[in-house]
Amino acid sequence: MTGRRGAAPATRPTRHHDGAAPSLGLLPLGERAGAWGRAPEQSAAAGCVFATLTAPSFGPVHNRPTNTDGGPRTCRCGKLHEPTDALLGTPLNPKTYDYAGAVLFNAHASALWARFTIYLRREIAARLGLTQKAARAVLRVSFAKVAEYQKRGLVHFHAVIRLDGPDDSTQPPPPSATVTLLADGIRAAATRVRVTVVSDAIGERELAWGEQLDVREIAAFGTDAELTDQAVAAYVAKYATKSADASGTLDRALYCRPCQGRGATLLPYGTPIPCTTCDGTGQARPLPRLAVARHVRQMIRTCWELGKLPEFAALKLWKWAHMLGFRGHFSTKSRSYSVTLGALRDARRAWRTEQARAQAGLPEPDPGTTLVVGHWAYQGSGYSPGAGLLAAAVWHRRQLEWQFVAEWGC
Repeated sequence: MTGRRGAAPATRPTRHHDGAAPSLGLLPLGERAGAWGRAPEQSAAAGCVFATLTAPSFGPVHNRPTNTDGGPRTCRCGKLHEPTDALLGTPLNPKTYDYAGAVLFNAHASALWARFTIYLRREIAARLGLTQKAARAVLRVSFAKVAEYQKRGLVHFHAVIRLDGPDDSTQPPPPSATVTLLADGIRAAATRVRVTVVSDAIGERELAWGEQLDVREIAAFGTDAELTDQAVAAYVAKYATKSADASGTLDRALYCRPCQGRGATLLPYGTPIPCTTCDGTGQARPLPRLAVARHVRQMIRTCWELGKLPEFAALKLWKWAHMLGFRGHFSTKSRSYSVTLGALRDARRAWRTEQARAQAGLPEPDPGTTLVVGHWAYQGSGYSPGAGLLAAAVWHRRQLEWQFVAEWGC
């Protein structure tokens, strides 16, 4: 079973930040006021938690374990790693590390989340002693989540999950829908989620969330508790400023654009000919020449090899090899969690239009008239000459850094 593929995730820092800024405003806005204009104290009373769902282990990796007092201790390799050590997140024994399982988990992470939301609604209804239909009549589960890459190249999700009143209603959920009930439902639903993958090449795999599950209550707005909506917004800001290349991978797709990763192009009568751009490999850059760490290169190679298998053709892993198999969005939310990104864009567009009108000294627009623009002129696209040189210099510097990590890091 494969998950539903989302739109292309933003991996370059500029695009990533452009999409993250509006998303950052949705989480605290949803925590404070809810979806239908409830007061902050009503939103807090309804129950709101911050949950983290992680990936399972696919083999021991270099890490920085801590003692009971929070201080670092030595890794299983016998070394005390520094926070910037390039070995962190890489396998202790690459030969036994389950790279196929790691890639398939990333590829099915969105499907695991979708099943988690289904099971969570069922768990909430069961704990209230209601059928699912009856539960929908008195409450709904709203959420907003963000994805983050770990150093080992696996995706995990951070989510704000809230219990609201029924759809199209400003009423809070029933008093029995407490934070404790929500937290217990999250833990139960996370342990139930399973996605089974069957392949002749790698056998049958059962994908699930990892054992590390963190669920914490978000304190009411305006309190001095440790985890408030401001703290959650700060957490999300940290995740938003991290992109896929923070784990040492690439910032652009690896497949050859002219042949779309197929290694060949078709003549008008359907005759395939080898692609001259990639020499028939389907790769924009050969895997051995990628300036990445060995662990990341192996995950990319695994994506490419699994993506060519017929049973995984729908996943298009070769297309998402630069994302280590993850095909989802950086940020998603349920329909009624808060205002939509479209509404935020409309408000921003109206504000900028008004600012431009005031600066130009134009009169107030008449609602009864329509302004018709009859002439358009193309101004150009892409970088200016100076910005192009700056972007090329930044890209060259990052290539050198990646090359250094690949040759001298791990």
